[in-house]
Amino acid sequence: MVIEMSTDIREFIKDKKRIVIKIGSSSLQHKESGDLDYTKMEVLVRELCNLRNQGKDVILVTSGAIAVGKKAIGLNKLEQEAGHLGVKQACAAVGQARLMMIYQKIFAEYNQVAAQILMTKDTIVNNFNRQNAKNTFTELLNMGVIPIVNENDTVATYEIVIGDNDTLSAIVTGLTRADLLILLSDIDGLYTDDPRTNPEAEFIEVVEKVTPEHMQMGKKSTGSNVGTGGMNTKMVAAHIATNVGADMIIANSSDIRIIHRLMDGRKIGTLFKAQNNPEFNMVEYVKNLHH
Repeated sequence: MVIEMSTDIREFIKDKKRIVIKIGSSSLQHKESGDLDYTKMEVLVRELCNLRNQGKDVILVTSGAIAVGKKAIGLNKLEQEAGHLGVKQACAAVGQARLMMIYQKIFAEYNQVAAQILMTKDTIVNNFNRQNAKNTFTELLNMGVIPIVNENDTVATYEIVIGDNDTLSAIVTGLTRADLLILLSDIDGLYTDDPRTNPEAEFIEVVEKVTPEHMQMGKKSTGSNVGTGGMNTKMVAAHIATNVGADMIIANSSDIRIIHRLMDGRKIGTLFKAQNNPEFNMVEYVKNLHH
């Protein structure tokens, strides 16, 4: 179910020039089998290419590499649960290549070039690495390429792991100075409580400023056993994105075509308004992130 508050328009969204879109593992897979949902991937790519054709810069942050790798290798549930970091990293190595191959194939159908960028926490906190990443993003976007970003699970150890792609997408937003972040998930947006357990939970259409109360609201479990990000990580993402000067929207990915509706300015999902806080130090914040 997609919650649309009204037919009112968020006019300013139409003018956004650089958009980061994050999609989670559970949004890209069939619930029953865990295999990739090619129809959804096709629609996603079409929506991104359409934004690119409007002259906007587009960056995709995508999950799914470990899950795709597990399916490819044929790990059963018991083996997955018993799997240590090395197993996950091996699955990521297989899955990342497969995921990119599929993306490249679909993007090519729309005559669009895509690139792969794999990041770790070290990419952000190391000054030299951060500048290199920033330069790469800048050049790719200048060339009209759509960067596809994921955490580098193949090499990430506990010390340099970001932990989830909600946070990663907000970091990418700050790094590239994007003016909009869209988090596509299996939820409609922010509620006063977990709507799965509390029928009284109220939907929040706009968050003017992310407060400690909002951060507290996020400390609920995720509804999916595929991804790593619950509402807590989305609040962390909102905190980062709004402080670096970007608006952020959480919206439901059950229909991927929601992207162009959001970009048309329709009031769907929860909008977190940009603050542009000059005192916010993203690098220091990332350094102190615990996962």
